[in-house]
Amino acid sequence: MIQRIQSLWLLLAAIAGVAVARFDLWKATFTKGNVAGADTFNATSNYLVFILLIIGILLSAVCIFLYKNRKLQFRLTVLNLFLSIGIMILIYLKIGDSAQKLAADGATAIRGSYLIPAFLPVVMIVCLFLAARGIYKDEKLIKSLDRLR
Repeated sequence: MIQRIQSLWLLLAAIAGVAVARFDLWKATFTKGNVAGADTFNATSNYLVFILLIIGILLSAVCIFLYKNRKLQFRLTVLNLFLSIGIMILIYLKIGDSAQKLAADGATAIRGSYLIPAFLPVVMIVCLFLAARGIYKDEKLIKSLDRLR
């Protein structure tokens, strides 16, 4: 049901996930000897990150259409919330590994910087939290209306 606010939060979480999968998250410039180079990290740089991100995007999209089964929708949204926290931690760990790999390869003067899409996993987490809160409030409202009947 599109008019429910949690459906919009779930849609925003899915859009943020697609943006994380699409754009570069980290960029490093370095020098190796006399040669300068650049390296980037995105979700497709690591298969585990990419697969978990696709699962998170699909869970968000599926939860939008589970509005008739609020209990399942709430459980899947909470599962997706924990998955997104894991994705965020994994992304930042893999970025650190990428920087260490550059240093191990003999690169000097490494300058790494996070790009704007690197903060989108946080947006995903916030959107999923707000969606779960909205689903919980709906379930609570329905239970209170059932008691009145």
